[in-house]
Amino acid sequence: MIEIIKNILIWGCLVSGSLFFAIGSIGLIRMPDVYTRIHSVSILDTLSAILLILGMVLYSGLNLTSLKLIIILFGLLYISSVASHALARASIHDGIQPIIKQSDGKLRKRYSRK
Repeated sequence: MIEIIKNILIWGCLVSGSLFFAIGSIGLIRMPDVYTRIHSVSILDTLSAILLILGMVLYSGLNLTSLKLIIILFGLLYISSVASHALARASIHDGIQPIIKQSDGKLRKRYSRK
């Protein structure tokens, strides 16, 4: 009985992590500007990495492999947030303006008053 619950948790984590990763990839294609793309991918990439590695840790049990997976997870969490921040800063530095939604529902770029 416990083995069945463990297998359900493992497969639930792996399948939901894969789905979130696919949704993040679709968000990368569908979003209108670089800032919403960064937001979409960074949130869903982090969530999918947590779920996928949690499923792998549950599958491997408590051993050296699970410790290595947890170290990889912390590295991914740190690198993902730093990379997202660096991409956003580079976009700001290049003068890329975010796209905003007008009251009539149309999208337009916001221009700065420099």
